[in-house]
Amino acid sequence: MQPTLSEAGAENRDERLARLLESMTADFRAGKSPDFAKLDREHTDLSGELRELWAAVMIADAVAHHSSHTNSTAAAQVDPACRAGPGGTTGLTLGELPRRVGDYELLAELGRGGMGVVYQARQVSLDRMVALKMVLRGAMASPADLARFRAEAEAVARLDHAGIVPVYEVGELDNQPFFSMKFVAGTTLARRLADGPLPPRESAALLAPICRAIHFAHQRGVLHRDVKPSNILIDLDGRPHVTDFGLAKRISDDQGLTHSGAILGTPSYMAPEQAAGNRGEIGPASDVYSLGTVLYAMLTGRPPFQAASPVDTVLMVLEQDPLPPRLLNAKADRDLEMIALMALQKPPELRYPSAQAMAEDLEAYLAGEPISARSGGVSQVVARLFRETHHATLLRNWGLLWMWHSVVLLAICLVTNYLAWRGVDSRWPYLALWAGGLFVWAPIFWALRHRSGPVTAIERQVAHIWGASVIGSILLFFVEWVLAEPVLRLAPVLGLMSGMVFLVKAGMLNGVFYVQAAALFLTALAMAQWPAVGHTIFGVVSALCFFIPGWKYYLQRRGEM
Repeated sequence: MQPTLSEAGAENRDERLARLLESMTADFRAGKSPDFAKLDREHTDLSGELRELWAAVMIADAVAHHSSHTNSTAAAQVDPACRAGPGGTTGLTLGELPRRVGDYELLAELGRGGMGVVYQARQVSLDRMVALKMVLRGAMASPADLARFRAEAEAVARLDHAGIVPVYEVGELDNQPFFSMKFVAGTTLARRLADGPLPPRESAALLAPICRAIHFAHQRGVLHRDVKPSNILIDLDGRPHVTDFGLAKRISDDQGLTHSGAILGTPSYMAPEQAAGNRGEIGPASDVYSLGTVLYAMLTGRPPFQAASPVDTVLMVLEQDPLPPRLLNAKADRDLEMIALMALQKPPELRYPSAQAMAEDLEAYLAGEPISARSGGVSQVVARLFRETHHATLLRNWGLLWMWHSVVLLAICLVTNYLAWRGVDSRWPYLALWAGGLFVWAPIFWALRHRSGPVTAIERQVAHIWGASVIGSILLFFVEWVLAEPVLRLAPVLGLMSGMVFLVKAGMLNGVFYVQAAALFLTALAMAQWPAVGHTIFGVVSALCFFIPGWKYYLQRRGEM
């Protein structure tokens, strides 16, 4: 049986996507960043799907390299898949330990991650204990691995702070790059949290210095991008230290070491803008969010988001808000809960303005003083009320559709008013117009949306709300019939239903929609006051309510492409 033209076209499209992804993946592993601008020009019809699939590839890559745990006191990420088994060749092979390499005597392997392996070593010339980090793949390391390894060494070497594990030396051993760090004897915060939540004051006392250390790094142009309990060491005196700047990035770098579309970090502790890949703009606020996840884990014993798979966890980070800590641990302190939830706001501008500001709130809590997370002026309240939520970026997929929907809705309303002006009092022409027009348009609308990429859970919820309003507007004709009311007598209810829809959208997507909701509620009153032109009023107002934000998000989508 020969394939149809549509089947052949779909097969050809899938083959092209597969070839492009294979080529992009090969370039990525060779250290080259995908050129999305060029791909968009050469493969316009695949642009949206290609970006979505590439984001999925990057999630899988991030999971493979960073779903690790910490071993012993070096707080290096440990990936069990990277451990060399008996006779295996995976990872760095330096023979039996202890072993002398250059000026260092390697005593024990402390841990491994996606990129490096850390040893406890003794620097012979100075007779001091150090943590020695080397590139995991050794001579097999890619240029990207080496560049990121050097970036970590350079980033930490410029940070002289008591709360950051210092770098002593950077060089090569047996033609393999290395750097040595202070060896911190003690434990990690991850190991402490394995036994459950920490007492409130201990949590604040441990995290405040970490916030100060992260702010110090930010002031010197370095983002950590992987703040989590396993990267926080606690020495024998109970002092915390930040380590593992393996994903560090200089704030001033426009290109940096992050490939376009790459998702780097640990899913449960990464900020939404990190989870969003190339759609997210990562900055100091991203580390503030991660500090919030650490505080959340201190209060509850678990991160704010965790699911059966890392990909599901990433989706939770993008789409859901964390549960209040006191729902998971009734003993969690209310003030610390507010500090954590403020740091965990999805929009970066609603978090603490800096890690230092978060540290000051933690220190205020320890001193028994009021915390800023409890305060909020009128301007802050208004700003929060009318802000975009973290779901608002999804509206870029709806911009053009909303513009078309405004045209369809306006046309239906104008024809309705024309029929009323001509004296048509039978319900059936109006019912045919509204039911036929909306029920035909709805599946077309939804099919066009699917062409822009996968539909998220929040979009399905919005679609259900919109669908309910469509069904309600059609059922109004039957309600009028049951009540023996003239046709179009209940038309003002359309304004009320549409206002409710935009009120819900304001809470879920963008606070600016409160304006549309208010306009539509007022439209219901105007329709009742001037029934002769009621549908024209409703058509114009509702069309503008869809067209204006649709135009805005359409332009944003064009800017991305």
